[in-house]
Amino acid sequence: MPTTRLFLVRHGATQLTAEDRFSGAVGVDLSDEGRWQVARLGERLKDDRVSAIYTSPLSRTVETATIIAGVCGVTPELRDGLREISHGRWEGLTRDEVETRFGDEYAAWEEDPFTFAPEGGESGVAVLARALPVIRDIVTHHRGECVLVVSHKATLRILLSSLLGFDARGYRDRLDQAPACLNVLDFRDPVRARLMLFNDISHYANHPRPSGRNLSRWWDGTGPID
Repeated sequence: MPTTRLFLVRHGATQLTAEDRFSGAVGVDLSDEGRWQVARLGERLKDDRVSAIYTSPLSRTVETATIIAGVCGVTPELRDGLREISHGRWEGLTRDEVETRFGDEYAAWEEDPFTFAPEGGESGVAVLARALPVIRDIVTHHRGECVLVVSHKATLRILLSSLLGFDARGYRDRLDQAPACLNVLDFRDPVRARLMLFNDISHYANHPRPSGRNLSRWWDGTGPID
């Protein structure tokens, strides 16, 4: 099978990103900064012969895909399986607010975000069950092509964990996805992937962003570490 290359992209920054709020299922537009980030990414990809673009149906990913599509000359297609994880009753709240109001839930989620879900929300397992078949279908139907996939922070981290054989229970602690970042995966078949580039933002930043609260309490060192 000829190599299929997937460009996995997180949407650009939003106002809720800046406020450190849970915004999984919430429809929110890109900020001016986010549009600028995505425009730089589009310029970076314009000569890569992108043959298809698939995107989550949420507004921030559709806007990201549309900006890049304007450069690449490809019409984006929506795939519901690529949408972001739903945080249920946490949606729109800051992390501090969630910890205060739903302390037990938050502690359980920090310990194992892959199998635990807050009330009304999704687990990482549920996200993988809907997102991974989309990736398989894309690879199967675009053999030997370059395809752009626009999704979200948690969804991409869960997908990458599965495709590369990591323990997905640690996806929040060990993997980051900056706004408008680029990941490159090469597939020789729909199952086996090779990571060629990860979380790259060199199209708009000179250095990787510093690690901080956007990762996890385990990483930040502000909670118990067993």
